[in-house]
Amino acid sequence: MADMQNEKAYQRQLGVNGGMKANKGAKAPGHSGARFSCNVGLGFKTPRAAIQGTYIDKKCPFTSNVSIRGRILSGIVRSTKMNRTLIVRRDYLHYIKKYQRYEKRHSNFPAHVSPCFRVAEGDTVVCGQCRPLSKTVRFNVLKVAAAGSGKKGFLGF
Repeated sequence: MADMQNEKAYQRQLGVNGGMKANKGAKAPGHSGARFSCNVGLGFKTPRAAIQGTYIDKKCPFTSNVSIRGRILSGIVRSTKMNRTLIVRRDYLHYIKKYQRYEKRHSNFPAHVSPCFRVAEGDTVVCGQCRPLSKTVRFNVLKVAAAGSGKKGFLGF
């Protein structure tokens, strides 16, 4: 339990009654103990680390009350410098009617990443829209695919 408590406030999962007074001999969460996990739906599997892990994240779609609704976007991880948040780059083509050609464009958006995922720069992630988690974060990582080649540039096509 002590390894989960790395924030200033006491961290606990909502909906799980497990204080100091409840069951002195209870096992730790994730090891046949009390742990809440759910299926987000839309064909995304709940990671094993979310079901058996001991982390506590109130913004995780698999272990808390955050529902995925709206858009499902995919992109490439550009930055993992923030705590439990990453920057995803989406590449797309924009049609210019005058010249009858396409131009390459990109947009970045921040997404919350649950501790059940191990994400590095260059990985491809699938993110789902959810309620606003902070001032700028409105997406949650649902699936991670490891990086293929180390080629830099416009990787969408």
